[in-house]
Amino acid sequence: MLTILKNATNIITALGEIYLFKKHQSNKVWAALIFMVISAISGGITDVSFHAVGYAWQIVNCFLTAAYSLTLRRVMDVAKQQTKSGNLNEFSMVLLNNLLSLPLGLSLIIVFNEWEYLYSSPVLRIPVFWVVATSSGLLGLAISFTSMWFLHQTGPTTYSLVGSLNKIPISLAGILLFKVPINVPNLLSILFGNLLLHKRLVFHFGFKFS
Repeated sequence: MLTILKNATNIITALGEIYLFKKHQSNKVWAALIFMVISAISGGITDVSFHAVGYAWQIVNCFLTAAYSLTLRRVMDVAKQQTKSGNLNEFSMVLLNNLLSLPLGLSLIIVFNEWEYLYSSPVLRIPVFWVVATSSGLLGLAISFTSMWFLHQTGPTTYSLVGSLNKIPISLAGILLFKVPINVPNLLSILFGNLLLHKRLVFHFGFKFS
């Protein structure tokens, strides 16, 4: 349910783009966002595992996700003005983005004493672990490159809307893998929400990238 509710990030991103970049979206975009609101409501109205604290954290996540894409696009625009080449390529953006995340990651490792746990963990001596960990890192790097390129070519709202496409398989996979209790009204609300999600993406692809 939270996967569908997270689509509220798109509205926050669109409003932030108006405020920061003075970019007004077309009627098709707003029609898509209206579908998104209905999708979120229909997906969560019969949520059998509602928890106020969980939803509060999800709302915070929506604002932080929107802030990330908006800030990243702002940095790209500033880089065009400040660099001699007038551009900051995807490799540089991925490198800077990961370097900036290192202090936070290392701080959390120290605070929660994860370094000692990882050092003594027997999983480090399993070759398959290193294969999977390396593959995960390479896939994460590929995701970073493609995300940076797409955001550079389009805009925060387009980036957010297209990214919502993964909500369809994730919401269904979450029910199957984690055995989430579900009833008929709940299942219908999810299917209805995902149908509207697909519909708004069709609306969205009817106009040019920014």
